[in-house]
Amino acid sequence: MRSINSKLTPLPLLDRVYIAILLVVFGGIVLQGPISVGFGTLWPQFDLLIKSWKEVLLLIASVLAIILLYRKKQFNILRQPLMLLIAGYALLHILLVALMWHGTQAALAGLMIDLRYILFFGLVYIAATLYPDLKRKFLLTFMAGGIVVVGFAVLQVFVLPADILSHIGYGKTTIEPYLTVDLNQSYIRINSTLRGPNPLGAYAVIILSFITAAYLKRKIPPIRKSQIMAVILLVGGVVALWASYSRSAVVAAIIGAGLVAVVSLSSRLSRRTWIVSSAILFAVIGGLAFGYRSSFVSNVLLHENPGSTSSVNSNEGHITSLQDGIALAAANPLGDGVGSTGSASLYTNKPLIIENQYLLIAHEVGWLGLGLFVVIYSIIMATLWRLRQSYVALGVFASGVGLAIIGMLLPVWVDDTVSIIWWGLAALAIGTWRPEGQK
Repeated sequence: MRSINSKLTPLPLLDRVYIAILLVVFGGIVLQGPISVGFGTLWPQFDLLIKSWKEVLLLIASVLAIILLYRKKQFNILRQPLMLLIAGYALLHILLVALMWHGTQAALAGLMIDLRYILFFGLVYIAATLYPDLKRKFLLTFMAGGIVVVGFAVLQVFVLPADILSHIGYGKTTIEPYLTVDLNQSYIRINSTLRGPNPLGAYAVIILSFITAAYLKRKIPPIRKSQIMAVILLVGGVVALWASYSRSAVVAAIIGAGLVAVVSLSSRLSRRTWIVSSAILFAVIGGLAFGYRSSFVSNVLLHENPGSTSSVNSNEGHITSLQDGIALAAANPLGDGVGSTGSASLYTNKPLIIENQYLLIAHEVGWLGLGLFVVIYSIIMATLWRLRQSYVALGVFASGVGLAIIGMLLPVWVDDTVSIIWWGLAALAIGTWRPEGQK
């Protein structure tokens, strides 16, 4: 494929605009919560437009991508199997919008939630294929955004009052400034700049997997500034993960970091080291099991506090949602249409929340849609695994395993920050790879 070396030849204006839009979305998405709430409070008449700023930019970028591919005679990029599957997945959504109409607002919201990260993947993949030298800019943007998120999380934990975000409009009608574990004020769950504690925990999984891969692959430059940035991301990511009190995210982070360690160190560590490490891990698990009656274990890990004022704890909520989602998926093999589930369904007279990413997809676009999504995700993950010698691909793969597990308990890809960041990094890792010796 043809590539443009931006170091040797300045890119034309249209190319620079296309790249700039993607970088703005990739960097600005970590501030989606404050942007949508803060500016939406100032100008409520433009609330929907403010919330949709990234989707508007992605549509503009889509037009530019078609023009650029035509000018560079690179339409073969769109004919690759993965891109064709993505196009089929998008077309299925559009077809079901027409067949199962739930109203204009619900349909638009559903399309944005379901397709924005898929579209962003395609756009970044095109950019990464055409301009592989942009990899460094995207990674710097990702790390800068990570420092903003984990830095604010650390301030929320140790310095700022819990309700600090209420000063810019956070509240019951927008986004709660913080949550608690089953309404227990002793365990406050922070948001940082994201939409809630669970998205923050999922975002921390990406950060920790990425930094662990960079460290174990020895890709962090021996420069003081780079070392400081890595430490901030690592420590801040751990603090953000812990303060989110997201159990699924903690499990995902352990699995992600563990996968990175196994892949990176399996040939370097002795059998004795692995045995000692396994013994320590089992000792920790045993200690938690032994102390199951402690306040920490019952509240944070089990979410079972007899003194809680919550009528239904989160465990019961997850089980009920899972049972309802399975029953609905079994009864509607074609799905109930785009906009019938999640926050988009709030624009209908039958709002429905399903706390499982896969059942949510099945309810919206049926078994066929779920099958297409699984195939797309599997191809991406398999490709990342083949490229695991790259620390970026390894970090994205490991976090992808963790996020897929989170998706069993939460609609992880519904959150715009988590989905845009992970799918953007995946496209970057795959699109910038070249066989050894190929320019």
